[in-house]
Order: sequence, then C-alpha cells, then structure tokens
Amino acid sequence: MAIVDGAARLYLCTDGRRARGDLAEFLDAVLSRGVDIIQLREKGLEARRELALLEQFAEACARHGKLLAVNDRADVAVAAGAPVLHLGQDDLPTPFARRIAGPGVVLGRSTHSEQQVDAALADPLTGYFCVGPCWPTPTKPGRAAPGLGLVQYAAKMAPPQDPSALPWFAIGGIDLETVDHVIAAGARRVVVVRAITEAADPGAAAAELAARVRAADRVGGP
Repeated sequence: MAIVDGAARLYLCTDGRRARGDLAEFLDAVLSRGVDIIQLREKGLEARRELALLEQFAEACARHGKLLAVNDRADVAVAAGAPVLHLGQDDLPTPFARRIAGPGVVLGRSTHSEQQVDAALADPLTGYFCVGPCWPTPTKPGRAAPGLGLVQYAAKMAPPQDPSALPWFAIGGIDLETVDHVIAAGARRVVVVRAITEAADPGAAAAELAARVRAADRVGGP
C-alpha cells in the first residue's frame, strides 16, 4: 500500500475510541473493508498515551497491510515508526519535519486555499496534500469551508488521472450523502471522520465509501 503510486484512496481520521471501548474491533473492521490510511487524531494526548494508542494502530495496520499516519508531531511519528506524518498549515515546515522524521516518512500537508495548494505542489518534500474543508465540519470548528471550488482547482492543477501528479485527498464533511459531489468535482481520494467513526456499522460504511471512490476510476472523468 502506498500513497505515491495512487493505491491509497480512503483515509480515516479517528480518536482512540476510549468512550466506546472498542478500538481493536473498530480498527480491524475498517482496515479490512476499505480504509487505506488511518490517522489517530486526538488533541491533548500526552506523548506516552499517544504512543500506547499508536502501538495498537500500528499492529492493526501491519495485519491488514495498510498505512498508519501521525498527526502534527514528527517526534511521535518517529517513535511510533509511522510511515506517514500529516502537517497542518501551522505545524512544522516540511524541511524541519523531514530533518526529524528522516527520508522514509511521507509528509502530508493540509491546504485551504489555491495559494496553499500551489505551495504544496511546489514543495518537493510534500508527498501528498489534503484539500478542504469541502463543507463546514465540527472537527474543525470556526474554519471556513472553501468548498468544492477548491477541489476543482486541485483537480486542474494535479489531475488524478496523471500518474506523475502529486496525490491529494478531499476532506471536510464527506460522507455517503456528499461523496458523489466530491467525486464529480474531480477528487479520487477522500478523508473522512464521522462518516465512519459514528456509523452504526463502521466496516460497512468504510466498504461503501471505498467502493464509491474506486468506482470513479473505472468510469473515468476528471
């Protein structure tokens, strides 16, 4: 499984499921049914607690041949042995992240404007980028949603059908009711949160989302 060759299509961000107490079952369900990359996103965790959770994530990813991503912290990514580090606009610049994480870690970057998309495309250290939010989302309160216009811009600047183009994911408010709109705007990779984490059957939700995204490749389009 790799990002750079286009194999990774469905990216999930989730907390450690402590309120539900079903982390092991959840990880196996979603990773076995369509999630290609999974990121632990739980703000405020001390490093020791984050690493303990990431150990469970890493074991599940190894069982299913999927990718583990760490959010924000290059030091934690190194300690966890994660192959992916995702950086927001206010996190470490990629040269510093690369210095800490080393050459083998794929660096991702969030983008929220055309200028930030252009910067990601111009940065040789960026391995992929995310575009959004497509719609307002409670996971990022107060953040304006640039909408599907930014998805269309990313599709023009980095066409998903071009194997040499930098991979990118649409993010923000994407679920089974909205994913077709994102695909129509040109996305071929998506990041989701609540569409899977709050689903009655997370594995089934992952399978349906993965099928929708992968079907877009078979029918062609932007």
